[in-house]
Amino acid sequence: MTASHDDVAPVTDRVHENSWSANLETEAHAEDRSLVVEQAADAVAKTAAGHHVNLVTHAAHGHPEEYLYAELDERFDGIDYEYVSQCGCGGHVTKVHV
Repeated sequence: MTASHDDVAPVTDRVHENSWSANLETEAHAEDRSLVVEQAADAVAKTAAGHHVNLVTHAAHGHPEEYLYAELDERFDGIDYEYVSQCGCGGHVTKVHV
């Protein structure tokens, strides 16, 4: 059984008026793809226009293009993706320009 999304600390609690990274690689994220999507959307929402957020996603879910990009496209207009790389630990880094 996975934890409630309310039991997992948010990736941020403020709007970032700079470029930053959101860590979506915890064990809670590995166990719950919907948590990754929810917190990735929150990270994008809390990134000021003209900046980017690096979404660092857990390897357990594979390449983020397979499950994350379409979800974010449904929620946001005018964002662009740049796949950066796969980390040595297997996770993925995607730069989302807002």
